Amino acid sequence: MKTKILFFLLTCVSLNTFAQEEIPVQKYTAHNKGKFFVMWGGNRESYSKSDVNFRGKDYNFTVEDMRAHDKPKGWHVDYINPVNMTIPQTNLRLGYFFSDHYSVTVGVDHMKYVMTQNQIANVTGNINLPADQDGSIYNGVYNNTPVDMSQGGAMEGGGSTSTPFLIYEHTDGLNYVNTEIARFDDVSKWFGLPNIDKVQINLTEGLGAGVLYPKTNTTLLGKERHDDFHISGYGVSAKAGLNITFFKHFYIQGELKGGYINMQDIRTTTSSEDKASQHFTYFQRIIAVGGIFRI
Repeated sequence: MKTKILFFLLTCVSLNTFAQEEIPVQKYTAHNKGKFFVMWGGNRESYSKSDVNFRGKDYNFTVEDMRAHDKPKGWHVDYINPVNMTIPQTNLRLGYFFSDHYSVTVGVDHMKYVMTQNQIANVTGNINLPADQDGSIYNGVYNNTPVDMSQGGAMEGGGSTSTPFLIYEHTDGLNYVNTEIARFDDVSKWFGLPNIDKVQINLTEGLGAGVLYPKTNTTLLGKERHDDFHISGYGVSAKAGLNITFFKHFYIQGELKGGYINMQDIRTTTSSEDKASQHFTYFQRIIAVGGIFRI
């Protein structure tokens, strides 16, 4: 009887040891499939020059090679202040890993686009406003005619006026609402990090597409200022970035992102007859923090 009991105990110990050796505990970071993540951060942009066409009942002209810049806030509490979160340039993204290496996301790149005011740009087209409108001082035919885009304004034949020719911004957001497919690869071993759950370094690359929903702030030829949201076009983009994840659930991510934006239906005044169109490329730098988890 004692021999049978001893044999039974030895068998249990052997099976337990075998199970521990054959079924190691899976690290949380070993697999991404099924995880959700959220990301919030800030950005800076650079824009290519753009030919912008403005058209309406009494005018149709193009500002050629318009220069524009972003409107950075810098390091500021507004990035985490719910009341003022739309003031800085921000990025919000929600995503889901449908495999260990691939995720699908939806998000908003809240960029800002400001026409550089201290520039002289060539204008081609015609303006024929009614004589009782302030902007009628700009009436005429333009053929690669240099025009001062400062807020003081300058007339074609010389002299100056308090009525600006053009003030043009997408400053409550260029608002690229997009979806992305991205790939993640754990490259921790490249940096000599052990395979643990405390720190991981990942490379990420992705492609995206979406619509532009800007709030365009425009003062054009003395007309009433217009500032409202409007679906204006589409965009495509590509990115590459570095992701550092801490303690399984928290990460910081830096990205370089480039894209093409085409907006053919931009509202410029309170009249639905007045439109603008433009297309340009951009280069975006992003720093963001986020969390990753399973539900």
